[in-house]
Amino acid sequence: METPNDRDLAPQDIEKVKRLKEAYGRLKDEISKVIVGQDEVLEQLFISLFSKGHALLVGVPGLAKTLMISSLAKVLDLSFHRIQFTPDLMPADITGTEVIQEDKASGTRAFKFLKGPIFANVILADEINRTPPKTQAALLESMQEHQVTVGGERYPLEEPFFVLATQNPIEQEGTYPLPEAQLDRFMFMIQVGYPSLEEEREILRRTTETREARVETVLHGNEILELQEIVRRVPIADQVLNYALRLTRATRLNDPAAPSFIKELLSWGAGPRASQYLVIAAKAKAILEGRFHVSAEDIQAVVHPVLRHRIITNFSAEAEGIRSDDVIDRLVDSIDPNESEALADGKLPGILN
Repeated sequence: METPNDRDLAPQDIEKVKRLKEAYGRLKDEISKVIVGQDEVLEQLFISLFSKGHALLVGVPGLAKTLMISSLAKVLDLSFHRIQFTPDLMPADITGTEVIQEDKASGTRAFKFLKGPIFANVILADEINRTPPKTQAALLESMQEHQVTVGGERYPLEEPFFVLATQNPIEQEGTYPLPEAQLDRFMFMIQVGYPSLEEEREILRRTTETREARVETVLHGNEILELQEIVRRVPIADQVLNYALRLTRATRLNDPAAPSFIKELLSWGAGPRASQYLVIAAKAKAILEGRFHVSAEDIQAVVHPVLRHRIITNFSAEAEGIRSDDVIDRLVDSIDPNESEALADGKLPGILN
């Protein structure tokens, strides 16, 4: 398979990539002081961060999602705010509000903006589906534009800016599912599963002792911003780019080249943002592993968290117990990553029904 040359990156960038790989190892070591297991979840969190993306974590209560995110902020020396989403939460409780303040010297009154908890580097939106859509939408501008608009004034958010939302899959009463337009703003939907037997035994040991683990800072904000820019400069071969494009376009029912099982199992496919996130996430994964090019395996490694919340299964699939992840598995098996045909004719080559 075609791979770009290391020289496509500047020498100074190559050195930074090597340092990032070393730092990534230290980051995982520090996080492991407080989090047992969840290696795949942590890797996806770091990929999101270095891709300038946001992530939605889905898992039952008690899986240390909040501890994981707060520890992530500590090892990266980033400010952290946790917002507990409740049915009575208002948009101003997130973004901030204007209040009238009196100048004691002159006696004049003027509006002053009091910043809300959204003004931090890492935001934990805990149980985001417990609040109504109006409040959920308060996050949209900050996630997309990295700014907040209040009273006609724009207030930029400090970079890097990273929203991590959690969602409980088993509590449905009194919840407001995120609309597809907002789900699409999240780069990844990360499934947080139960620990293994050995991992849970280690969790019991750690949480029933008096010793408290502390993590040390590995990277600072300016370093993270540099590395985020390097990720986007990582070269990718046209063949791999086309592979990501074919995976996304194959989920669309109105595309004549979509596999038959897609038309049978889905009611909606992924949009162009999915292709963009597949490529940038694959670049970040390659960088974290110290490589200077993207492979088809990198695309396959991130395809599930990128697509699982962007494709919607229909009633037939749900009746048969088929999840979006199952559809993605079939999709990956049906498309040959070594297919090198161009997409000039608008068709998707190499798809097996």
